[in-house]
Amino acid sequence: MQRMNLAAVAPEAYRAVLGMESYVRGAVDHRLLELVKIRASVLNGCAFCVDMHTRDALAAGETSRRLFAVAAWREAPFFDERERAALALTDAVTRLGEHGVPDDVWDTAAKHWSERELADLVVAIATINVWNRIAVSTRAQPPADH
Repeated sequence: MQRMNLAAVAPEAYRAVLGMESYVRGAVDHRLLELVKIRASVLNGCAFCVDMHTRDALAAGETSRRLFAVAAWREAPFFDERERAALALTDAVTRLGEHGVPDDVWDTAAKHWSERELADLVVAIATINVWNRIAVSTRAQPPADH
């Protein structure tokens, strides 16, 4: 059962995160953005966001085969080098760990995007991680109506 509706309890904070979301939606390719959101949400165990972003990706024309493979993207042949770099960066930024983002992951990503595009991608990954933490902490549930 959901613990809290953060948008109702702290609307200013919710709007601030929505501002980040609005920015990344305009800055990062939609197809890539949904893959990043799904991957981070899988790593964070956020059922609400996995549900939302897989539905959004399907509605935007993404294939179910690729969406299922996001969980095992390293082994799946369905992603190009640019997508793989974004997924590797998503894994590193989401998990962070003791040593942060490894140089090889960063350097590979930097080969595929300009400095501004890479900054936008990092903000996109950070944003979905914020959403995941809000949804998991408050026990947000996917709608049962589908």
